[in-house]
Amino acid sequence: MPTPRGQGGRPYIAAVSSRPAVDVVLPFRGSDEALERVAQRLGGLELRRGDSVTLADNRPGAVGGWRGPVRILAAQGRQTSYFARNQGVAVGAAPWIVFLDADVHAPANLLDRYFARPPGDEVGVLAGAVIDEAPPDDGTASAAERYAWLKSSMSQEVTLAHGSYAFAQTANAAVRRVALERAGGFEPGVRSGGDADMCFRVRAAGWALERREEAAVTHRNRATIPRMLAQRARHGAGAAWLGRRWPGALPRRSWPGLAWWSVRRTAAGVLAAARGDRDGALLGLLDGPAVWAFELGRLIPNRPRPRLRR
Repeated sequence: MPTPRGQGGRPYIAAVSSRPAVDVVLPFRGSDEALERVAQRLGGLELRRGDSVTLADNRPGAVGGWRGPVRILAAQGRQTSYFARNQGVAVGAAPWIVFLDADVHAPANLLDRYFARPPGDEVGVLAGAVIDEAPPDDGTASAAERYAWLKSSMSQEVTLAHGSYAFAQTANAAVRRVALERAGGFEPGVRSGGDADMCFRVRAAGWALERREEAAVTHRNRATIPRMLAQRARHGAGAAWLGRRWPGALPRRSWPGLAWWSVRRTAAGVLAAARGDRDGALLGLLDGPAVWAFELGRLIPNRPRPRLRR
């Protein structure tokens, strides 16, 4: 009997254990070279019958096609990752969707890891683990990369610790299709916070959120301090939008209290540097700018600027 094959000719893996079919969706904005790299990584995922992989290209002028088993979808209309995710979801039919980001590296058996323990019928969201990439020991990592690793900045533990407003980051999360559809999908017009908003609506509809630490991906952090601070500011804009939409979610900090805390953290960093404690110095000196970038980001719009027509 011939081996069953998916789009692009890649054979499916015969099921050794029962799990539901999965659509993998990843939104993309970047260079052509980066798209090829991301598509190659996605092509390494182990698929079973009924699975699909969609890279939703959100760039102006995007062109659809296939890279092996990976569908390249031209997801144009609005220049946001959440619009792209909605478009990727719409071309699939599997009962579960696994969302990934372009800056994560997933193990080949990620999908099987998600469903090694069958989720309960009431579970609408599975929060996979996000592990910040460890910097090399040779000292070549940038300050921003090492700081993010020391802080575990992308860990799901950060967002799952918000009590009634806990949410899974779509850098690595699985969502039951029926729960997502009934909640109305992602808000397509925002730059940040759409994953939290989606989780809040899914949970408000009665679905549960469950952890899947064994379904872990590695996240590559921003390489420069300006890019790291820009990311924090964008997250701050998302937090302010969420606070208006969901009063009580991600409340802002007192600026006088934040100023005093920043002075103390900076002093701690200076003392750590004097002792020769590089990591302590890095944490003390960058904690303040990182938190201020987030809080000041609350003042900027969370919707993308309209593109100027030529």
